Amino acid sequence: MANSSSGDSMVNRLVRIIEAFDADHRSLSAAELARRADLPSSTTYRIVEDLLGESLLERHGQRLRLGNRLWELVSRGSPVLGLREAALPFMEDVQSVVGHHTALGVLDGNDVLYIERIGSNEMTTNIAQVARRLPAHGTSTGLVLTAFATAEVQEAFLRRRLPALTDTTITDPAELRRVFAEIRRTGHCVMPGLIVPESTGVAVPVFDRAGTAVAGLSVIIPRHGGPVATSVTALRTASRGISRALGWHRPLGDAVRRP
Repeated sequence: MANSSSGDSMVNRLVRIIEAFDADHRSLSAAELARRADLPSSTTYRIVEDLLGESLLERHGQRLRLGNRLWELVSRGSPVLGLREAALPFMEDVQSVVGHHTALGVLDGNDVLYIERIGSNEMTTNIAQVARRLPAHGTSTGLVLTAFATAEVQEAFLRRRLPALTDTTITDPAELRRVFAEIRRTGHCVMPGLIVPESTGVAVPVFDRAGTAVAGLSVIIPRHGGPVATSVTALRTASRGISRALGWHRPLGDAVRRP
């Protein structure tokens, strides 16, 4: 793709425009879009017209929104589509038993990307949303998936400077090594207040046919008085079902205990 005078490629500019939309900015004016994408207005208007022509953006009055065709095209070849379909019935079971927010996330770089979520009427704070990223060290899902990742992934994780998100966020590499060892031993993670002080995250890994941890299934419960034991049991049962649906037919403990 040709570069602009600033050195940005066309792909980079397209991504910046699409990234400007999020849960708090579902519709934008052209001027707002240019500011959020940090692009000149003339460049933004030109790209917007092209995206409108391909139905990747939609115009509603003076506001712009992401088009349904963008979701359609991305969903066709998404590697997480089968994972979401396999997990959703089991997530509904977990949510009905535990009664709190249930989420499915995958490790993507230094973040957890949430690909499915079932909300709850409970007042427990849960900032995980579908298509939202959270730092891996600030979530029970991120710690579970890193604990079951390769040694190379773990070492890269431990070499990073990890910011403290709350008073209980674990940032010390030696302590994180102990946490990873305990997660591998027990097969689950219970972490209070990592990113939201009043909430506890409980997570378990989900395995594919090769016994690789491909996702983390979690619930967010109150930090004080939350149903920890019930959550762990429900999550383990669901993980077993999802993993079998993905092709892992041996006992779940065989995957948990793998080096």
